[in-house]
Amino acid sequence: MAVLTFSPPSREQSLRSRDQLRLLFEVSEAIASHRDLTELFRDLARRLPTIVPFEVIALFLHDPDKNVMRLHMIGTADADRIPPGTELELHESYSGEVFRTQRPVIVRNRDEATRYAGSRDLARRIGVESFCILPITTIVRPLGAIGFGSRQPYAFGEEELDFLALVAKQVAVAVDNVLHDESDRAVRAELERERDRLRLLLDVNNAVVSHLSMDDMFVAISQSLARVIQHDGFSLVLHDPDTRQYKVHVLMSDGNRYYEEGQGLAESMPECPAGYTLTNREPKVLSESDLRKMADCSEMAQRLLDKGVKSFCSVPLLSHDRMLGSLNVGRFCDTAFTSDEVGLLGQVAQQVAIAVENGLAYRKIDELKEKLSKEKLYLEEEIRTNYNFEEIIGDSPAIRDTLQKIVIVAPTDSTVLIQGETGTGKELLARAIHNLSGRKSRTFVKLNCAAIPTGLLESELFGHERGAFTGAIAQKVGRFELAHGGTLFLDEVGEIPLELQSKFLRVLQEQEFERLGGTKTIKVDVRLVAATNRDLASMVADKQFRSDLFYRLNVFPIVSPPLRDRREDVPRLVQHFTQKFARRMNKRIETVPAETMNTLSRYHWPGNIRELENFIERAVILSRGSNLDAPLGELERLSADASASSAPILPTATLEEAERDHIRRALEQSRWLVGGPSGAAARLGMKRTTLQSRMKKLGIEKRPLA
Repeated sequence: MAVLTFSPPSREQSLRSRDQLRLLFEVSEAIASHRDLTELFRDLARRLPTIVPFEVIALFLHDPDKNVMRLHMIGTADADRIPPGTELELHESYSGEVFRTQRPVIVRNRDEATRYAGSRDLARRIGVESFCILPITTIVRPLGAIGFGSRQPYAFGEEELDFLALVAKQVAVAVDNVLHDESDRAVRAELERERDRLRLLLDVNNAVVSHLSMDDMFVAISQSLARVIQHDGFSLVLHDPDTRQYKVHVLMSDGNRYYEEGQGLAESMPECPAGYTLTNREPKVLSESDLRKMADCSEMAQRLLDKGVKSFCSVPLLSHDRMLGSLNVGRFCDTAFTSDEVGLLGQVAQQVAIAVENGLAYRKIDELKEKLSKEKLYLEEEIRTNYNFEEIIGDSPAIRDTLQKIVIVAPTDSTVLIQGETGTGKELLARAIHNLSGRKSRTFVKLNCAAIPTGLLESELFGHERGAFTGAIAQKVGRFELAHGGTLFLDEVGEIPLELQSKFLRVLQEQEFERLGGTKTIKVDVRLVAATNRDLASMVADKQFRSDLFYRLNVFPIVSPPLRDRREDVPRLVQHFTQKFARRMNKRIETVPAETMNTLSRYHWPGNIRELENFIERAVILSRGSNLDAPLGELERLSADASASSAPILPTATLEEAERDHIRRALEQSRWLVGGPSGAAARLGMKRTTLQSRMKKLGIEKRPLA
């Protein structure tokens, strides 16, 4: 039977165990109180040498990306630091072996070690003669290794290794906590950076959306940018490809100083600090020394230096591959812009490019609106003063000549005689004269002399007293009195009977008259516009119209051209009348067939515009779809009837001969008087010089008066 004996530990062993336990407790407290590995290792380097003889402590962490062991930190008992960062191959170092095998390694004498030359060189460099390396591992994952080195050979034995293994387990927890904290802080920092980046881009986008003005948008973007990227100045270099010039807009970081710094030709752009960006469409970072080199040939670079800029970054403004300019930021410190900041500025530049494009478009639209507004005011003034012809449709030379004469005579109070065929719109011309005159705010009174029976015309014109004739049961105010202060339009003035013309003439000359059956003289202020479709000069020759009245009416003759002399106006008139009657009849007619329009333009329209208007009204009634269905057969029959009843045109007749005959007839009717209100030029609706030129060309000689 074997007898087991137990030898109690010696006093020295007990004291040593007590010191180790006390030290482990202190290490545990140190680990709990330190969240910084550097401070932790300084604390360990101060405490542990009381139990384990070492001068150097080192931490090796595994880098999974490169699969190497990296010296994370190294220190001595005196807390001296040796720069960390050395990388050791995983399969060519003692720390790598410990990490791979998860077993500690003791090197009792550096010079006797035969493996891992890199580890031996590192030990020699820091003056270590012996060392031990233990794994740093948690229950979750291996982290790396911890090393202890002594400047004495054979400093570490199994007993020291066992104690350091306990320390290594606690250090593993501390390292894992710190790495987690660092990872969390890195993640939080990255999330904060990403949040700030997204907030910046959102703010810039809001600035782009909410500010159409370039200046307002510029300030809003700079304020947003300042919260993410430190800068002391912000500028835009905008390039105009049309003028080949660039303009520099500057805003200081205080947000209060905004100005346009200057402009120049595109040819000089490569010489400015943003030149590389503008030329190569790529970002560029410049230091103070770069700016000084550039300042010799760039005034803009010198200005930046004078303001104190020491770091400069420029990114391109591109929109749909179109170079708009560059976004630039500057710092008064020499801290260079990082790649992350340059990338963020590039994203901001994309939004700014949209803003610049919108701003330029807004500015152009604003300029166009201003231009259109001025043009509108000008045209409205022109309409008010010169061309108030809303109801007169047409732009042919014949109608333009007539309207020009209206413009000339309207501001005066002169009597106007409008001559023209039935249906040419003489009343519209009379209204235009009234609307362009100083009497436009007063009454426009009209009377068709042909529509009033001869016996009643005097009463209509001058009024009558009660009992002036049978049936005059009350006093009547005549048209002259109604038109007092305004305009009186007498249509078909040639129908005024001879016996009434003398009284009519007196009113025109003296602006006074007596009512029919009355004795009181009534004074009026009336402007007369007369119209007729008859040849008053021939009526004077035939003793059917008083010559003195004719001359009094013929102060300023105006010819209302027939529709056959203004065929180019037919399409516009057709469209106008079509829409007018379509609205009235609640129809939707969108197009007029080309064949219809051509036929309407060729027809001679003996009834002029009135005939055309009536024809279009009939066509709208007949139309059932969206196209105007005009009864063109009616026009063909009318044309055939007109051709049958008219004299045949001689085969030898030419346009020149027809023109010659027409001018001769006008000269004969005006007794060969070319100019003047009753001359042939006025009858033909042309200038005297134009008529003389045509007479010379056609070989028409002026006959002397008998």
